[in-house]
Amino acid sequence: MKIAILGKPFDENQTAFMQEMMNDLVRRQAEVSILESFHAYLRQHIQLPEGITTFRRGDSLQGTRFVLSIGGDGTLLDTVTHVGPLQIPILGINTGRLGFLATISPDKIAQAIDALFKGHFVLEDRSLIRVDTDPDTFGDINFGLNEFSILKRDTSSMIVVHTYIDGEYLNSYWADGLIVSTPTGSTGYSLSCGGPVMLPQTNNFIIAPVCPHNLNVRPLIVSDRSVISFEIEGRSNNFLLSLDSRSNTVEAGIQIAVRRENFNARLVKLNHVNFLSTLRSKLNWGLDRRNPAGIPL
Repeated sequence: MKIAILGKPFDENQTAFMQEMMNDLVRRQAEVSILESFHAYLRQHIQLPEGITTFRRGDSLQGTRFVLSIGGDGTLLDTVTHVGPLQIPILGINTGRLGFLATISPDKIAQAIDALFKGHFVLEDRSLIRVDTDPDTFGDINFGLNEFSILKRDTSSMIVVHTYIDGEYLNSYWADGLIVSTPTGSTGYSLSCGGPVMLPQTNNFIIAPVCPHNLNVRPLIVSDRSVISFEIEGRSNNFLLSLDSRSNTVEAGIQIAVRRENFNARLVKLNHVNFLSTLRSKLNWGLDRRNPAGIPL
């Protein structure tokens, strides 16, 4: 079985778990390939077995059975860009903080690896958002799992984002910016701007303004079959476009359109972990003095 590994630096108290993970994969005769930058970091912290190969961004992961994402949710978002249309199943190992997407804790890595080899898992497809701009802004990595944002670049006055759905005028948002979120991203930036939480299988986008000046403007749910386009204006000539963790400065007059990507991100789910249980554990839903364990009465 071929397994690719991507990751970010982790705390020293997690080193033993990483060492055991590598030893376990070798014992199972897995063909392991590690992102070159993460390989250099691991080499300084654990003993890497012989025969491990490396890869860089742009190298094909064709033939890879699983990708292990070691870090937080940001690492998993980056992992999605490495996998792209291959739709290789991704297992998120959480060495970060909240872990909405990366749900496997370091002390559960051994059980997770065993489940992968035994087939004791389910796959969950997550829709992606695609951004097309003229002039081009994001190159070949113009898709994301969480959200696309249009933001003012500095502390200057608010911007105006003229928004169209399938060519029909929707609204001009006077705000600090505008977010278009996928269902997966509904628990991220969009949530902090008052957007609703959506189940991952929902075939919709959320349009949520960032600090709107008009108090009657609220987040809007639209079908992800729609094409949403934008025109931006403001006193400044420069604006910020952000796609998950990647951002670029653009000038006024840029043409922007977002739509659903024609492939998905495929996440591995283990041990009956699902979106609803994640909501309860990460957002503390159901926890109060009458129900301290968060378990239905």
